[in-house]
Amino acid sequence: MATDTCRDLPVQDIGRGDHVCLAFADDAEQRHVLSQYLADGLRQGERVLYFADRNAPDEVLGWLPAVGIDPGPLISRGQLAVTTADDSYLASGTFDPDAMVAVLRQEVAASLAAGYTGFRVSGEMGWALREVPGADRLAEYETKVNAVFAEGRSSAVCQYDARLFGPDELHGFDRCHPSAAELRPLHQDARLRLVPAFRSGHHALRVIGTVDHQGTATLAAALETLLGRPGDLYVDMGELEFIDLAGVRALAHAADRMAAGRRLHVVHLAPLMAQVVRLVGFDGIPALSVDTAEATA
Repeated sequence: MATDTCRDLPVQDIGRGDHVCLAFADDAEQRHVLSQYLADGLRQGERVLYFADRNAPDEVLGWLPAVGIDPGPLISRGQLAVTTADDSYLASGTFDPDAMVAVLRQEVAASLAAGYTGFRVSGEMGWALREVPGADRLAEYETKVNAVFAEGRSSAVCQYDARLFGPDELHGFDRCHPSAAELRPLHQDARLRLVPAFRSGHHALRVIGTVDHQGTATLAAALETLLGRPGDLYVDMGELEFIDLAGVRALAHAADRMAAGRRLHVVHLAPLMAQVVRLVGFDGIPALSVDTAEATA
């Protein structure tokens, strides 16, 4: 069974050949993924390029000392460059997908010719929401540029701020990418991982492992955190091994507290567990939607 969970890549696993969408909800999530992504490439001898928009270039460079990277010498020798969207995507005053794909091909070739092991790039995509000629062609670009990264010599993380882009926009751009970047877990131990994510452009929680009497309070706390974010909430059970009745009750309680017009969607739940939800009557909660693994395969 293929699910969205198969697409989530931990940042340390992103490498040459990957074209990854990063949807994030706050500055800490963005910084966590990008600082490690940039640092990993620099340590591996790759050339790294960053296109800033909402953040100033100096702010981006300021992320690196915390992960053990001194950017000064890397900038001086040309291994690291941080520029702006206006000087990259929009250098000609309009956005041209074909021209940008050609630019990236040139950057890859130049990096390898200079002796670097590869090339990695990341861009903040908020510029596409401005009145920029050609911005409506961004999805076309994200689709076409897949061919560049599929050659296995470079990688990219394209950044979409969920505070700026709506769910439909996030979902559309996400589907242009083969993979999505995994966010930092809200909880992680030997039995249970709870990882914020996005599903269908909405805030989501991946539940990985076992939710028993020890994990129920942890699950409830994670749901409480995400209830504070806008819109519907998805709970992805595609990697769940077991959940007891108390854990199911925590899901029902969270759904019962959703504001009017919002819904909690439990997706990829094993059919047997979905039957338990129905037997105890939790499927009668108006804000709760349950889709089984079979239904979503």
